[in-house]
Amino acid sequence: MSATGGSKALTLPEIAARKGKTPLVCLTAYTTPVAKLVDDHCDLVLVGDSVGMVLHGMPSTLGVTLEMMILHGKAVRRGLQRALMVVDMPFGSYEESPAQAFRNAARVMVETGAAAIKLEGGEHLAETIRFLTARGIPVMGHVGLTPQAVNTFGGYHVQGRGEDAERILRDATAVTEAGAFAVVLEKIPEALARLITEQVAIPTIGIGASPACDGQILVVDDMLGLFGEFRPRFVKRYAELGKDAEAAIAAYANEVRERAFPGAEHVFDHGPGTVSVGEAT
Repeated sequence: MSATGGSKALTLPEIAARKGKTPLVCLTAYTTPVAKLVDDHCDLVLVGDSVGMVLHGMPSTLGVTLEMMILHGKAVRRGLQRALMVVDMPFGSYEESPAQAFRNAARVMVETGAAAIKLEGGEHLAETIRFLTARGIPVMGHVGLTPQAVNTFGGYHVQGRGEDAERILRDATAVTEAGAFAVVLEKIPEALARLITEQVAIPTIGIGASPACDGQILVVDDMLGLFGEFRPRFVKRYAELGKDAEAAIAAYANEVRERAFPGAEHVFDHGPGTVSVGEAT
């Protein structure tokens, strides 16, 4: 039975209306099979540019291209019936100008069937967010630790401590006022995330933030234990599928080497009217 009790697709107004109510459940997905697994349980599915790290072996998200996001967006769309799908805009696809952002975001929306796109950044992107939303492209904001700015930050460090908290608050306020329907708060102090959630009018989606946020998101490969190269403090492992998969692969390899696989149940008989191969006629 569905954990949600139905498969009707969620809409942006329904997501926005969850502010201050039952927390929004969000996960990333990059493939059709995973999208099918998360659909019944999630309200929002993000096709994140984290795909570059968890599926393509990149050292950061900076090498992800628009074509990659569209490819994975199409795959995820095929697996969803209920959850609202948002697609990350990759580094370099929206920063140049609002017009550039519109061209690329429109392409993503049309080719993937996404309900919205996500942009990383605060005050400096307010004009772009306003431009996009005025032209029918819903935007999810993302402030705090923005991975596309990892070189500027000098690593994946907590943002918003001390006097820097004011900057994060301004960023969250700016994207709200520009028309974003929700905002991701990543890797900021709990008290700051709680304050922002209280002050902005749109749902906040926490990742390394606060349980007081209006929703939570994790990278699905992280929480399933499939991606072990990068394990931030805010990730809770709900399974260790990577270890289970490795054990299964090792068992398969051993059985092949010992000629224990395939067994009789995995091969086919000759069937009726068979003729011995190689017999003289």
